[in-house]
Amino acid sequence: MSRALRPSDEPEDPAELARAHRPQFLALMLLGFTVYQRPLAMATGSVIGVLADFDISSHAVRATLNRMTDRGLLTRVKRSREVFYALTAHGSAVLADGHAAAHEPPDREWDGSWTVLGFTVPEDQRAVRHQLRSRLTWRGFGLLRNGMWIAPGQVDVEELLSDLRIDPAIRAFTATPVPPTDNAQLISDAFDLEAIASRYRTFIARWEKPDPADVAGASTLTRILLLQSEWAQIARADPRLPVSHLPPDWPATSAFRLYHKLHDDLEPQARQECASRTRLIDTGPGSVG
Repeated sequence: MSRALRPSDEPEDPAELARAHRPQFLALMLLGFTVYQRPLAMATGSVIGVLADFDISSHAVRATLNRMTDRGLLTRVKRSREVFYALTAHGSAVLADGHAAAHEPPDREWDGSWTVLGFTVPEDQRAVRHQLRSRLTWRGFGLLRNGMWIAPGQVDVEELLSDLRIDPAIRAFTATPVPPTDNAQLISDAFDLEAIASRYRTFIARWEKPDPADVAGASTLTRILLLQSEWAQIARADPRLPVSHLPPDWPATSAFRLYHKLHDDLEPQARQECASRTRLIDTGPGSVG
């Protein structure tokens, strides 16, 4: 596999990019690229064949598809003795959420408000507390004080946390700062700006001018799947802080433009390749079972 198709060995490589190379994210990108919003299912062998480009074994792919099915992201469709996989409503919703984040400009308008969320979780529920913290971080919240998280704008907290079943422990509201507190101070206290910027700089360095030798053995399909997977991690983790309070050389806008240019350049050929390498079946009304 080409060096461009795996994370850098450098220790500063962000965790989001390491996650982007996991089989589940790549499988989700493949199915999203192929069957999203379409009544189609993909053959198991097709998923195995494409993910083999990333040196992922057939055993690992099968195990990943089973886990994704158990989590409600995929559903199995059997035709004769062959198994195909389709996106569930939940899987489609996850992709839709990621698609929205990937296409949201980093310099969106901001109304000056913050969503403030506090919670208390008993010590014997550490797993729930960890899941809650991960969910908040994933959706752009920063830790302002112990047990108090903030995110710019108005976040639908009920939708974000509804499946965690800890509503009694949550207190959420929107607010704006008053002197002596200001927005710059809130951002500095709750968010690691250097870490956020580093994610974008790493993405730009990886994709802006790749070494031709690194991508020589990589197909267009594998490149676009990796591009999508990496960008999805970065875009979802960005709290979309107001640009008026960020450093003037903030790299998010440059990375956003680079991603969309590369995606537009790769997509036509990647779709042709995908059509030739994957086998799909119709799962819509009237299809043969």
